[in-house]
Amino acid sequence: MRARCRKLLNIGCAGIATLVGATGPALADGDFPSRPVRLINPYSPGGSVDLVGRAVAHGLTELWGKQIIVDNRPGAGTQIGSELVARAAPDGYTMLVNSSAIVINPSIYRKMLYDPIKDLTPIVEVSKSSPMLAVHPGLPAKSIKELIALAKAEPGKIACAASGIGSTNHLSAEMFKWLAGVDLLIVPYKGGGPAIVDLVAGQVKMFFNSAFQFLPYAKAGRLRILGTGAAERVDYAPDVPTIAEQGVPGYEASTWYGVYGPAGLPKPLAQKWNASINKWLQSPQGVEYFKKNYMKRIGGSVDTFSAFHRSEIERWSKVAKAAGLKPQ
Repeated sequence: MRARCRKLLNIGCAGIATLVGATGPALADGDFPSRPVRLINPYSPGGSVDLVGRAVAHGLTELWGKQIIVDNRPGAGTQIGSELVARAAPDGYTMLVNSSAIVINPSIYRKMLYDPIKDLTPIVEVSKSSPMLAVHPGLPAKSIKELIALAKAEPGKIACAASGIGSTNHLSAEMFKWLAGVDLLIVPYKGGGPAIVDLVAGQVKMFFNSAFQFLPYAKAGRLRILGTGAAERVDYAPDVPTIAEQGVPGYEASTWYGVYGPAGLPKPLAQKWNASINKWLQSPQGVEYFKKNYMKRIGGSVDTFSAFHRSEIERWSKVAKAAGLKPQ
């Protein structure tokens, strides 16, 4: 009798386990979020990733009625904060907002703290900011073609600022060198702010950086913008031609921003994050926010962003190899 009861109990438990396994993700999706959520930013407060992350957090807080808290965890070239998410429970309550640095790092660091493909779940590409190439007004080049001619006449002499070796704007310059067939003197800085100060002062002659930081100086006549790194002209500066259309075919360099979860994040949760961010991006508040910050809204599906994430790792590895950068 006891053996029969035990057998029935085991059958019942197995049935319950099967039912929970079948409905668990759906229940998690329906109940989520039931408490505050952390959105990890692997940079210090105040930068462009913070600008994107806090906007996403504010939008989702309004949509979900639960607090989304941005938690800044800088260090090791974004690896500390990114690893924290990679090792987090895949329950949707600890997520990551990062820039395209996440796909550049594998080409820069010999030893990664996490695997950017195996340890993370791409959710959605939020926005994109295409760098502009600005030069000091004293440089006798008023177009990309003239700059290339000048650089070829004086190889290794035109000083180009870079806010850190391996940064997006550094590799934007390296891509330009590679595709245009020129040699520039790369001058590394600790950040974009000091680099712009020296560019305006004429200590360096060119710099790839965001429109948000360049346009005020350009309007005041203190910098000259020669081109944008976007694939096509941007709506906030339609008169500025792309670098590609000025004689450097194939040139495209943008800093993009995306949201990620830990590996193993249930598909319903990934889809809920994706759908909610897409909804906010299409809202009047989302449209206005990115327009005033000189960024292009992206959005799209989980699968699209996953494929893009992988392709960007491969693309930037080719740029790093062409630049002769060796993982440190």
